[in-house]
Amino acid sequence: MSDLEVNFIDRLKTLIYANTRISASYESPRKLLSVILESVKTVLSCEAASVLTVNQEDGSLTFDDVLGPKGAEVKKIHVEKESIAGWVAEHMEPQIVNSAIDDERFNPYVQNSTNYITRNMMAYPVVVNGRSVAVIEVLNKSDNQDFTQEDLDVLELIGMQASVAYRNLSDYRGKMDQIDQMQHSFKNGTEYHSFVAKSPAVLDILKVLDSVAKMNSSVLIVGESGVGKELFAEQVHLRSDRKDMPFVRVNCGALSPTLLESELFGHVKGAFTDAVSNHMGRFEAADGGTIFLDEIGELPLDLQVKLLRVLQERKFERVGSSETISVNVRVIAATNRNLEEMVENGSFRSDLYFRLNVVPINVPPLRDRKEDLEVLSQHFLEKFRMEAGKDFKGFSEAAMEAINSYYWPGNIRELENAVERACILGTPPYIEPSDLHLPTGLDRHETQESSCGTSVLFDSGLELKDAVNEFKKEYITKVLIKSNWNQTEAARRLGIQRTYVSRLLNELDIKRV
Repeated sequence: MSDLEVNFIDRLKTLIYANTRISASYESPRKLLSVILESVKTVLSCEAASVLTVNQEDGSLTFDDVLGPKGAEVKKIHVEKESIAGWVAEHMEPQIVNSAIDDERFNPYVQNSTNYITRNMMAYPVVVNGRSVAVIEVLNKSDNQDFTQEDLDVLELIGMQASVAYRNLSDYRGKMDQIDQMQHSFKNGTEYHSFVAKSPAVLDILKVLDSVAKMNSSVLIVGESGVGKELFAEQVHLRSDRKDMPFVRVNCGALSPTLLESELFGHVKGAFTDAVSNHMGRFEAADGGTIFLDEIGELPLDLQVKLLRVLQERKFERVGSSETISVNVRVIAATNRNLEEMVENGSFRSDLYFRLNVVPINVPPLRDRKEDLEVLSQHFLEKFRMEAGKDFKGFSEAAMEAINSYYWPGNIRELENAVERACILGTPPYIEPSDLHLPTGLDRHETQESSCGTSVLFDSGLELKDAVNEFKKEYITKVLIKSNWNQTEAARRLGIQRTYVSRLLNELDIKRV
């Protein structure tokens, strides 16, 4: 492999890493700016880089962040619209200027104020919703070289990703007020769980729920045990026109088939030995509102038939009765099982699956929404320190590090139990790692998962075709793991058809791990 090819591959790897970091940095404006500049300076080998924010009223610019010589001085300087950066912002076109002093748009005010000579530069507009909100400037390529079209192409890739991140930041901050308002218990004729979250993954789901709530379609919520599927079901109900009506919960895995049928549909006196009086079922109780069927994968086949009829006709009979009862109820179901596999092996009816799966919601595990760890931990601490009668001020730095590095196989439920245990056993003022009593060795899964899709990059013994196939195999496996091996959800994340996912599983010999 030639030096040119090696340099190209190194630059490509660095660019991919930079884009990944930018994509993950829209929670904090300061962090986003810092990551953009570090990425630009690393990939483009320049002396200095800066991000200037555009004043939407007069087109002037201010330095938001600067990386390189004279950074502290530059941040105090106001840049007029009549400048190269101002021109780029106004025309929304990137520019290469390899002799800055000879360009008629060059404004020497910054140079004269800092005594830092600008030899050459590139500038790229960060465009959001059809207008420039910022300009990325790159100054003085290393070793007195000129900037090339290839350099501008690379800056354009970073700039495009920055535009997406800026837009996400705007969406994120717009949603935070809504999230803050949800960090208390909803009281609406019954007790609802506190909803606490700030991760982009959850914010994306909430956007979907806003649309879903306006309809009466069935919803299927899929996710690992303990991720909070019931909380998302509650949110669908609370955002809908049914919010003032009952929200009825049923755990399909907690009762025997006979008792479950009676619990769901009710029974009449004498229907079976212990039926000493008439009993209203949960579907009747939920009339006008919403019924949440948790662990729907545990529903026996004979009850699946009866549930299918309710979904199709909104009608059923109590156990032991021939009288038909009609209800107006929305059905939300949840499971931690792979219903598609159950359909294939005959343990779950395909017609019921398709009736339930009108709107699928995939709730990611806690390890994939680490931004929620701190706010959830603080929420549970506030709850349990009061119950324990102990004045904990918070978590020590070491305790938060332990929480952030742990794998959380039991998800939110396990985190809640750990914080409750810490409040009972710990000693104020701070929760320490030993108070949490977390098992050791369970953070290794995250390390293994995070490395998925990268090992092939460093196996130089593979031919290109084989390397591509290995990368695809590792990457698709990672997406399937994140999707709880739900092929429909994996297809959505990958941006391809589900049938193509199935074909790739066979072609690449991908097996469930």
